[in-house]
Amino acid sequence: MFVRYWLWPLVWMGVIFYSSSTPYEEQDIKPFMSDVMDLSFLAPMLDWIQFTYHHSEVSVEALGVNGLVEFFIRKGAHVSVFLLLCMFFYIALRKSTNLTWGRSALMSLLFTFLYAVFDEVHQGFTPNRTPYAGDVALDTAGALLACGLFWLRNRLKRRSSL
Repeated sequence: MFVRYWLWPLVWMGVIFYSSSTPYEEQDIKPFMSDVMDLSFLAPMLDWIQFTYHHSEVSVEALGVNGLVEFFIRKGAHVSVFLLLCMFFYIALRKSTNLTWGRSALMSLLFTFLYAVFDEVHQGFTPNRTPYAGDVALDTAGALLACGLFWLRNRLKRRSSL
């Protein structure tokens, strides 16, 4: 009965694993963006952005507008994908254990962090992909956002029952 709740995090981990197994060239969306839209009008609005991420400069000058937009899409995907994984863990734990919401959230955060570490190690075996602790931090930030949502939901639920 409770197995069905654990299928969601397991399937989602499979999706993440598959994505991490795909070389960067097969995930590069810059050619698609170039074919579909001209983002050059964003250059003046984005040219102030400049920082280093994983020993590479991130800026319009270094990546072009499409490269900069793709960078933020990819890093946003880290946050959202692992936010969902944490939510799936949380639901599975709440439905299949007697843990409190807080302990379920903490365990979900831990499981998500551990899978993020595994995912980055796994990427080290994929052509043209490199593991990076910064991505684990982004993944964990997504899980922390999910935990914030669990807290907010619990707080609103308690407030409405008063």
